[in-house]
Amino acid sequence: MPYPHSVLPRLLAVSSVCVLGGIAALAFAPVAAAEPATPVTYPAGATATRYSGLAFDTCTAPPLASVQAWNGSPYRALGVYVSGVNRTCAQPQLTASWVASVSQLKWRLLPIHKGLQPPCGARPTDAKISTTPATARSQGTAAAGEAITAAKALGMLPGSALYNDIENYNQTDTVCRTAVLTYVSAWTKELHRLGYVSGVYMNLNLGAKQLADVYTSTTYARPDALWIARYDGVDSLKDWGGIADSKWAVHQRAKQFRGGHDETYGGVTLNVDTDRLDAPVATVAYSYEVTSTTTLNARTGPSTSYPVAATYAPGSTLKVACQTAGSKVGTTSVWDKLTNGSYVSDYYVSTPSDTGYSSPLPRCTYPYQVTASSGLTERSGPGSGYTAVGTSPNGALAWVTCQRAGSTVGTTKVWDRLDNGHYVSDYYVATPSNTTYSKPVPRC
Repeated sequence: MPYPHSVLPRLLAVSSVCVLGGIAALAFAPVAAAEPATPVTYPAGATATRYSGLAFDTCTAPPLASVQAWNGSPYRALGVYVSGVNRTCAQPQLTASWVASVSQLKWRLLPIHKGLQPPCGARPTDAKISTTPATARSQGTAAAGEAITAAKALGMLPGSALYNDIENYNQTDTVCRTAVLTYVSAWTKELHRLGYVSGVYMNLNLGAKQLADVYTSTTYARPDALWIARYDGVDSLKDWGGIADSKWAVHQRAKQFRGGHDETYGGVTLNVDTDRLDAPVATVAYSYEVTSTTTLNARTGPSTSYPVAATYAPGSTLKVACQTAGSKVGTTSVWDKLTNGSYVSDYYVSTPSDTGYSSPLPRCTYPYQVTASSGLTERSGPGSGYTAVGTSPNGALAWVTCQRAGSTVGTTKVWDRLDNGHYVSDYYVATPSNTTYSKPVPRC
């Protein structure tokens, strides 16, 4: 994926790896005490999107006609290089219009930032991360800002996952390793501060194992999703050597399992890398029209009991980010969340269905990391007296759909309803507050 394919064999030829036995302590104190699970501050119009299935990535985003030709392929997601000083290929196709058109074809997108690279790895000509920790931190923060700016220009909304491409580096170089981890930590914290989901791409042996080694470290902020490169032809998201299955365990993994090769669908041949995903991806808006014959009320929550936030005339175009359950209107209980954070009943919107959810719109979800060190019990209702129905490991993403009051745990009575219908105490989830409700998550 990251380099011209003629370079890959040389980079991947390293077969002996010195596994990290310990991380050198930083010479400065962490900026905040919230590591490793830092809270995400989602703005009003944000939502996360995830994809499970096969994906591909190419150095240059393919023309829209090529993506259309590949509609008959087994792939429904593709990686695109949105930013970064070390991007290898030009991106003449990658525009907001292209993103909107590809999304309407029901493709999901993985935004990739190929910025500064490890000071002891990658290509000699690449711009590198500083070995001075304070500078590496500033660089990671700046990288997040650059990626967000590029993603916004392409129509990717807050709540999108952005993946930082970190290439192979020398595992025995402690100073280098610390620089990389500091950079990635700052990247994650800044994305979270601005309402985005943090992803990292690394070679399994030459980077990802070292990231896993600091999974519970209070020195570094932990990214939400891990995308590994290992060209073994096995498209499994489990049994990654050196990385326990309990880490990045809940819709947080991707694997690039085959390097550059040609595939042909619909008469169009592309040179691609092949990936298996169960991970967060980009969130985009979809345009639909108001179908009511009178003014449509947009409300502050997904029910007619919420106050009116705005009104839309018949025939108006709406920018819909996601769909969620709410009070029943007409033949449906589905509500559409707009990019401004307000909600309208789907009964009066030109989505394909007026009784249920409509593809490719995602469900409205807000992922936050689980902070319970021994894992968090999922229950059948919002209280510790309800039946235990599952467990979320430490660092797993709690895909929260709504919040409601329940029994007191720690400092809060708030319980989070997950997208699987289970409930967990918000006290052990890295939402912005552990005493009250967290915006923009709606009430159940």
